[in-house]
Parts: sequence; C-alpha cells; structure tokens
Amino acid sequence: MRVNKKIKIELYYYMRLGRAIEERLESLYRQGRMPSAIYLGRGQEAITVGAAMALEDGDTMAPTHRDMIAMLPRGMDPKMIFAQHYGKVTSPTKGRGEATYLGDMSKGIFTTVSMLPDFYPVSAGAALSFKLQKMPNIALAFSGEGATSRGDFHEALNFASVLQLPAVFVVENNHFAYSTPVDKEMKVDQVSTRAIAYDMEGSTIDGNDILTVYESVKKAVDRARSGKGPTLIEAVTMRMKGHSGHDPMKYVPEELLEKWRKKDPIDNYQRRLQKEGTLTKEEIVRVSEEIEKTVEDAVAFAEESPFPREEDLVLDVYR
Repeated sequence: MRVNKKIKIELYYYMRLGRAIEERLESLYRQGRMPSAIYLGRGQEAITVGAAMALEDGDTMAPTHRDMIAMLPRGMDPKMIFAQHYGKVTSPTKGRGEATYLGDMSKGIFTTVSMLPDFYPVSAGAALSFKLQKMPNIALAFSGEGATSRGDFHEALNFASVLQLPAVFVVENNHFAYSTPVDKEMKVDQVSTRAIAYDMEGSTIDGNDILTVYESVKKAVDRARSGKGPTLIEAVTMRMKGHSGHDPMKYVPEELLEKWRKKDPIDNYQRRLQKEGTLTKEEIVRVSEEIEKTVEDAVAFAEESPFPREEDLVLDVYR
C-alpha cells in the first residue's frame, strides 16, 4: 500500500499532539493542579493514531482508558480532553466523569471504560447493527493483551467470526497487564494465534511502526467493509509509563525500558520522514509551534471553565 504525503504528515502530527497532551496532563497531575487520575499511552502512539486514521466517517471506535489520543484523528477537540480531566461542566460528561473516560458518538467514539475488553462485545454488536442495516461501516475495538485472557474477548471473537461481522479487534501487547508480565498471562507466544480457533484473520505486527500499523489496520478495515469478516491484529509495543499516574512501575526491568526507548515511535518516524524528504526542519518547527499553542489554549479553556453547579447534579441521570 502506498501512503501519500498528506496522510504521512497527519500521522506524525497526531502522534506529536497526543504525546504533548499527555506530557502536559502528567505535569499538571504532578503539580496537583488537576483533580483527575491519568492513564498515559506513552510509547503506544503509533498504534492508537495509526488505527484511528484507518477508519472512515460512520465507523465506530472503542478505545481503552490508555487510548485517548486515538480520539484526535476522529475529531476530538483537545479542549474537551483537558476539560474532562479537570472535571469541568464544558467537558463531554459535563463534569460528571474523570480522566480519559470520555467519548462522542457523533464522531463514532464509544466512551472509554477501564474494564477490558468490555467493548469487544459492544463493538461486535455495533458491527452486527451495521450488517443488519446493510450499512458500509465497520467497528474497531482496542484492548491490552491481558484482556485476551478474559471470557468476553473470546465470546466477541466467536460471535463476530460466526456471523462474519465487519469488525476489527486491535490488541495492544504492551508486555504488562498492570504489573503482570506476558509469560504469566498466557501460554501462547503470540495473541494473534488465538484467531485460529475462530477461523478468522489474525496477524502480529510492529506496534511502534506507525506506517505498518496504519497499513495493516487499513487492510483489515477494507476487508471487513467488503464483507469478508473480522480480523484480529496484535500490535507489539511497550508501555513506557506506569499503569496510572501514581504507579512508579518498579516491576519493569530498566534494561527492558532502555531497549524500547530506542524504538520510540515518534522519534524513529520523524527521522524516517526526514530521510525520505517528506518532512523538513521547517515543518517540524511549524508543527511544534502549532501543537504548543493548541495545548496552551486547551489548558486555559479547561482552567477557565466552571465546575458543575450543585443543583445540576441530578440532571442527565437515569432514575
């Protein structure tokens, strides 16, 4: 697949923007200026951005609490992300949620949850709806590798395979389910081999190479859209931050982290684009300045927005 320059630059921009947002969130969290928890996807940007960019209008996406930046290519405003973390009334949950638990169904984004992979069955349901209504859309869901040992992962794959649903399941194998290493989670060497049991397409890819991610997910998306059924994609990466903001992740060997620092998806992609002449030093400066302003404006918006009023707490609540 030949990826054009426009898409290459957009992939770069959204990875850079996503990391800048997360770095600012972490800084605010450390300063005690923000009441919310943080769940960072540092090191996994190529998977979330690459997969999201492969989707089209009308498709649905179910991110996890660590896949917040997947929302950016789908049109999520950074101001909404910061307002959500600040618990302000201008956020998508009107100040009633926290952290990365936000979404926007007008953009096809299911609101995130921590209980994984709860949205695998939900996405299978969305895919079934598309199929029954003969709509040309697909449903994509993310999870970590630890979640593939749960029953709902297997139920969703079996359901999607039996009914040949237009679904793509992306597993971010970041080596640790919280603090549990892969070899303590499962006996198989590759999560993608589990697709064999359901007679569905499965592959394992380099999750730190954004072009590989984009091309692999795009192929699976096109395949699902053409009626050929679901695909399971295992993207191998490394979680470079703790499970959440308070986690020092001392359970991860330093030598393992050092190995993966050299595989940083943004640094390596930037060098690649520069080498092929797609990205100039001037463009890097321009992107950096644009991102800095975007983040500053988003933080200011969140800090200046009001908290919910006490009398409004009962609104939008099912009773």
